[in-house]
Amino acid sequence: MQIQSSNTKIDYLCPKLVGVNSRNLIRFDWAIKRLLWNKANFTVLEGFLSELLNERITIETILESEGNQEFENDKFNRVDILVKNSKSELVIVEIQNQNEYDYFHRMAYGTSKVITEHISVGEPYKNVKKVYSVNIVYFDLGQGDDYIYYGRTDFIGIYKKDKLKLSEKQVEILGKNEPFEIFPEYYVIKVNQFNDIATSTLMNGYTT
Repeated sequence: MQIQSSNTKIDYLCPKLVGVNSRNLIRFDWAIKRLLWNKANFTVLEGFLSELLNERITIETILESEGNQEFENDKFNRVDILVKNSKSELVIVEIQNQNEYDYFHRMAYGTSKVITEHISVGEPYKNVKKVYSVNIVYFDLGQGDDYIYYGRTDFIGIYKKDKLKLSEKQVEILGKNEPFEIFPEYYVIKVNQFNDIATSTLMNGYTT
């Protein structure tokens, strides 16, 4: 897993209103949980995800976001928003206000659970869904100075330091160019580290 950070501004997504009483502050977590469930507002969520993932995202539907328990003592997987895009990929959007020291574990559990819940017995493994995990946190998760962090899975040679790639046959069969396109990708947006003044859109200057 490689973690990279962005040097961009995303204030237009999670604005902080300067000089406004806290009771009048409209926070992004409130808006996305209450507003974006309405299909008429899909364009707002599509615009946010398109900027973050750096590609045009079209939402097909917002899915049931509470997973089922396979066993009596299984842990529920309740996410804030789970959407399917036009490529049948799944996007988890989580908004977390309270500090959780094991939040990275929660991210891993959430993507794993969503993957297993969207494949049936007997299906080939190539049907495993691509999952994006977008985490908007209002607490200081981990240590770092940036406010957008990106993580994906790459396989790097221990001795020769080369990156493991897919074979030509795998590219043909799977429709993927690199292994990381198969595994979940993670975004962490640390709201409390934004500047108050919006100077650019989300992806200006974004590099992966």
